[in-house]
Amino acid sequence: MVVGPRRAGLSISQSAQLLGFSRTTISRVYKEWCEKGKTSSMQQSCGRKCLVDARGQRRMGRLIQADRRATLTEITTCYNRAKHL
Repeated sequence: MVVGPRRAGLSISQSAQLLGFSRTTISRVYKEWCEKGKTSSMQQSCGRKCLVDARGQRRMGRLIQADRRATLTEITTCYNRAKHL
């Protein structure tokens, strides 16, 4: 969507007004297309990676359901103890 109007000769401001995006967005996407030949609509992942996989999450859920009044320390101890067996 962004590359078409720019290649047709519209300015950044005209393209932004036509498409309803900011000038910065139009400029960034068009620059990426010119340099890399592609536009990426995928957001980069951010934040810390999850330390517990799906299997570990299910196991943790079972531990929590088994003893609803357990403290975080107790749950962590049980989780780690069972992991090393």
